[in-house]
Amino acid sequence: MKKRKGLTQLQIIALGFFLIIVTGTVLLLLPFSTKEGNTTLLDAAFTAVSASCVTGLVVKDTYTHWTLFGQLVILTLIQIGGLGFVSIGIAFSLAFRRKVSLKDRTILQESISSLQLAGGVKLVKLIIKGTILFEGLGAILLSFRFVPEYGFFRGIYFAIFISVSAFCNGGFDIFGYKEEYSSLVSYAGDGLVILTVTALILIGGIGFIVWEDILAHRNSCRRYLLHTKMVLISTLVLVVGGTVAFWIIEKDNLLQNMNLWDSFLGALFSAVTPRTAGFNSIDTGALSAAGKMLTVIFMFVGGCPGSTAGGIKTTTLVVLLAYTISSLKNEKDCNILKRRIGSETIKKACTVLVLNLSLALCGAVIIMTWHPLIPQSDVLFEVFSAIGTAGMSTGITRSLDGVPKIILMFLMYLGRVGSLTFALSFVKSRVGSEIRYPEGKVNVG
Repeated sequence: MKKRKGLTQLQIIALGFFLIIVTGTVLLLLPFSTKEGNTTLLDAAFTAVSASCVTGLVVKDTYTHWTLFGQLVILTLIQIGGLGFVSIGIAFSLAFRRKVSLKDRTILQESISSLQLAGGVKLVKLIIKGTILFEGLGAILLSFRFVPEYGFFRGIYFAIFISVSAFCNGGFDIFGYKEEYSSLVSYAGDGLVILTVTALILIGGIGFIVWEDILAHRNSCRRYLLHTKMVLISTLVLVVGGTVAFWIIEKDNLLQNMNLWDSFLGALFSAVTPRTAGFNSIDTGALSAAGKMLTVIFMFVGGCPGSTAGGIKTTTLVVLLAYTISSLKNEKDCNILKRRIGSETIKKACTVLVLNLSLALCGAVIIMTWHPLIPQSDVLFEVFSAIGTAGMSTGITRSLDGVPKIILMFLMYLGRVGSLTFALSFVKSRVGSEIRYPEGKVNVG
């Protein structure tokens, strides 16, 4: 009799997130989770998916619809989704002095996109300590603004909620206290709030592997891993280039009535938050066509591997660009910063790009068919926001009905778990066939 095999690492990750979503849905359906009226199963599930997949798309305003209990459920889902349930589970094992098995270590490696199996437990300790440090500092800085405005207890609560949501790239806010679905619009020119949230988004979005590498080598940039160098350079280019691009595009639109400082903050935040953070300091629905398109591109790219962010990841983009350039130059190898990129990495980057793009476009076609009167640009904006776990919205999510909501939920789930991880979880073996067929000639391009 054949021995039955257990779940693979990828199946455990996919199933784990699904169970977290189910648990969150059940808790949000409890009568004392909502302030007024009942929450439908679909709306509770949508909120649970959005929170645990650290997206930020909402169908109900977080402050006005959910009670304190409901808000804390959402905040907990954001924290679990941001750090990953595997990391949190191993952290609890360490706290209770339980041994971490080899299988746990391999699951952890897949979960945080670690480059090697060794040192995983040490990295978890760094993740937990770093999270407490950065979220704590963020909450302290934000409390200087919120406590005088909302009072001590509410101000502290608001500061903690926004700090956790920003660091985990969750995108949920509780400023419905002022105006429903307002996000950070009322703080558009507030440097303390905008710059603190921006810093939290970027720190959470560069990835835990980069944290470890920077901590190990400090100012010795030459000793950084190639991964770290690619992440830091691509992040800098996207932030600086995105800020300039958004300012040029929106200076005669959303930024035209702002002074220089406010317009800089608006452009900077518009360049940072689409990379899966989900907040907005200017009216997203009022963006120009070019502004929406640029936001869609940034949402699709997302953050960095092994971080709280989603998207295809910056390193995927860099590898694809480098491969394209090497192909145009007819070079034998794909090289980045005097290092050769392996064929497996290139294949994975291509697969991630094709899968995510195909899923987003298929989702858009279904929603457009279901709601033909909604502008195509708004539908595309929403589906790319979902697959990139960005959480930005033009406002149409709240007006969607059953099937389109389910499509967005599925895209958010795949965006957090990883479309490639989800696809491979159904494959019996990750070892490819050794059969090689004769080469065929095909014209492309």
